[in-house]
Amino acid sequence: MNTTFADSVIEFNKNLQFSGDLPEGFDVMNPYLDNPETMTVMQEFYHKYYHDRSQRKLMIGINPSRHGAGVTGVPFTDTKRLESVCGIKMDSARTHEISSVFMYDMIAGYGGPEEFYRDIYINSPFPLAIVRKTKTGWLNANYYDDKKLFEAVKEFMIDSLKKHISMGVDTSEVFVLGKKNSEFISKLNKEANLFEKMTVLEHPRYIQQYKTKEKQLYIDKYIIALKKQRCSL
Repeated sequence: MNTTFADSVIEFNKNLQFSGDLPEGFDVMNPYLDNPETMTVMQEFYHKYYHDRSQRKLMIGINPSRHGAGVTGVPFTDTKRLESVCGIKMDSARTHEISSVFMYDMIAGYGGPEEFYRDIYINSPFPLAIVRKTKTGWLNANYYDDKKLFEAVKEFMIDSLKKHISMGVDTSEVFVLGKKNSEFISKLNKEANLFEKMTVLEHPRYIQQYKTKEKQLYIDKYIIALKKQRCSL
């Protein structure tokens, strides 16, 4: 039996587990262990858009947010867009995540989710949500926020990227979201020789928070960069 792209992603997510030691004040959230419905809607999503054996280019974020993939199991997808755009309802949670707003506006401009997800696979080098303890509670954290944190998750990130590639990812070009993120991915790439070319795009959260007036320019920038790759697939 031939394994589809969806089968590979679902298997990867089902087996996701980080058991390393993190610096004090940091923790990892695994949405698939925290909420059984996350596993259900994640599988529905990948069966809907990735149930084939086509090769795709990889787009990588930083690590999932608590309100996006940290709930739905689908990168840059909150429950609102999972339902309104993808037609998959999640009953146990209701989330709004600003990166998801930009991503799905861009996906609409690209041609819609069927066309976009046929060409692109999105995930993160550290595919679980990282949180940091503060005086007011737990907040989202990035894997590069602390040098010790990065060192603690570095090998897991390389291993995760290799697993993404093994699903059927075209390694001639990778799309990296966020300039600071790209500096760290570049280090990993030099060490593990994963991708031939890195194309850096501004992170959706940065665009939504600080560049909303120029949002359409960034959507166009994404689409031009991503559609160039279709000729090589």
